[in-house]
Amino acid sequence: MIKHIVMWKLKDHAEGGDKATNIRKMKELLDSCANVVPGILKFEAVVAQPGLEATYDVVLYSEFASRAALDAYQDHPDHVAIKPFIGAVREARQCMDYEV
Repeated sequence: MIKHIVMWKLKDHAEGGDKATNIRKMKELLDSCANVVPGILKFEAVVAQPGLEATYDVVLYSEFASRAALDAYQDHPDHVAIKPFIGAVREARQCMDYEV
C-alpha cells in the first residue's frame, strides 16, 4: 500500500477569488477525483478548521493499493485537469509518498 499525503498553503488572492473561496473550490476539485481509478483505498481532502492547529490550508490524505494505482491517479485526465487551478492558487506545497 502507498500513502500519498499532500498539503497546500494558499495565496490570499488568486484566480479572482479570495483564500476562503479558493479553499472551497480546491476541496471540491479534489473530492471530484476520489474515485477516478481502481485501487484508491482512501481519499480524504480536508480544510483547516477554526480552533484547531493548522499550518496549511488544505490537506489530501490518500491511500492506494499499489504504486501502479497511484501512478494511474497521477496521470488520470480528471486529476491532470485540476492541477492548473491548484498551481495558480497555492503559495506552498508539501508532499510525501511512502509504502507501508
